[in-house]
Amino acid sequence: MSNIAMFHAQTAPNPFRGGAPDQLITKATPTALASADYANATVRGWRRENGRVGVRNHVVILPLDDLSNAACEAVAAHVKGTMALPHAYGRLQFGEDLEIHFRTLIGIGSNPNVAAVVVIGIEDQWTNRVVEGIAKTGKPVVGFGIELNGDIATVAKASYEAKRFVQWANELPQEDCPLSDLWISTKCGESDTTTGLSSCPTVGNMYDKLIPHGIYGVFGETSEITGAEHLCKERAATPEVAEKWFKMWKSYQDDVIEAHKTDDLSDSQPTKGNIAGGLTTIEEKALGNLEKIGRECRYIDALEPAEAPAKGPGLYYMDTSSAAAECVTLMAAAGYVIHTFPTGQGNVIGNPIVPVIKISGNPRTIRTMGEHIDVDVSGVLRREMTIPEAGDALIDMIVRTANGRLTAAESLGHREFVMTKLYRSA
Repeated sequence: MSNIAMFHAQTAPNPFRGGAPDQLITKATPTALASADYANATVRGWRRENGRVGVRNHVVILPLDDLSNAACEAVAAHVKGTMALPHAYGRLQFGEDLEIHFRTLIGIGSNPNVAAVVVIGIEDQWTNRVVEGIAKTGKPVVGFGIELNGDIATVAKASYEAKRFVQWANELPQEDCPLSDLWISTKCGESDTTTGLSSCPTVGNMYDKLIPHGIYGVFGETSEITGAEHLCKERAATPEVAEKWFKMWKSYQDDVIEAHKTDDLSDSQPTKGNIAGGLTTIEEKALGNLEKIGRECRYIDALEPAEAPAKGPGLYYMDTSSAAAECVTLMAAAGYVIHTFPTGQGNVIGNPIVPVIKISGNPRTIRTMGEHIDVDVSGVLRREMTIPEAGDALIDMIVRTANGRLTAAESLGHREFVMTKLYRSA
C-alpha cells in the first residue's frame, strides 16, 4: 500500500444528465499533503525480465505492416485478453523512416506494460527483426509470416501461441515497487489559456518533486516550442545537450516548416481549438507548453523519436510531433509506462498499452467533458488550490493508476495508436 497521501474523490455532476454523479475526478485537499513521502512511496507493478516495472499486463498482437492488420485482429478476436495494434505503415519504407518504424514496433513490444507479444507480418525477414528486438528484453515473443501460409493458417498458429501467453501472463505476480521505478511521460493537447496557468504547471510540479527521487521523465512536441526555443535551450543540463536539442529544433524548422509551409503555421500551430481557447500565437502556446517541465528540472539528453533514454534517471527531451496520438505512441515505444496529459479545451486521447492521465484546469471542460478528465485542477484558477497542491493530486493519481485504477481514456475504450512516418515510401 502506498504511503502517498490519498486524496478524496468528489463527484462532478454533469448538468446535461440531470446532475447525476457520473464521473469521479480527483480534487486535492490541503490537509492530505503534509504526509506525502515520495522517497518511500511504493506502487504495485509487474517486474519484467529486464528489471523494468510495468503497471499494466497486456498481451499484444503486433502487426509488422498494414497488410497484417486483419490477421492480428482475427487473433485478438479469437483469444480474449489479447490486444491487436493495427496501423497504416510498414511497406516499402527505407532509410531513417524505416528505422523509426522498427524502433517504434520493437519499443512498443518491449514496453514494460506488455507481458508477451505475438508478431505477424507479411514477410519473414522483417517480422523476425521485430521479434529479435523484443526478445532482447527476455519477455516471451513469437513471430509468424503470412507469405506461403495464408491468413487462415497463420491466424490458427498465432492464436494457439496467444492463448498460451495469456494464460501465462494472468498468473504473473505483482510486487511492491519503488515509485522511483516509474517512467512518466507528458504531452499537452487542446491547450487554451487555462493550460499554461494550471494543468501544465501541475505536471511541472510533479516532475520537480519526483525527478529528484529517481523517476524517468520526458517531454517533446518540437514544433510547439517555437517562440520559446531560447528558454528551452537554457533548460538543458549541459551546453552539449543544449546544442543537440537546438539542432533538432532548427532542423525541423528548416527541413519541414520552411520547406513545406504554404504561408505560416496558422492552420496547425496554434490549432483551431487553441485559438478558440484564447491562444493567438504559437509563442503563447510554447510558453504554456514549457510549464510542464517545472521550475527545477533540467533535461539530460535529447532523444530521437522512439529512442529509449540511456543516461539514467532524469528528465529527457524527445523529438516528436505535436499530434497527440503520434507523440504518446513514440513515448510508449521509448519505454514510458504512464503518460500525463494536460488539456484545456478537452482531449479524448488514450493509448493501447500506456494509461493516459488527463488533467484540466478549465471549469467549462470539467463541466462538459468531465468523463474524460482524471484530475481537476480548476481550483488553481479560483485560487482554491495552489500549484504544489495540484502537483500532489497528480502524484496521487499516478500512484492510483499504477495500482490498477483505470484512467478515463482506458474506461472509455480510447486506444489511439499512430506510427510516425517521415517521408514518402519507395
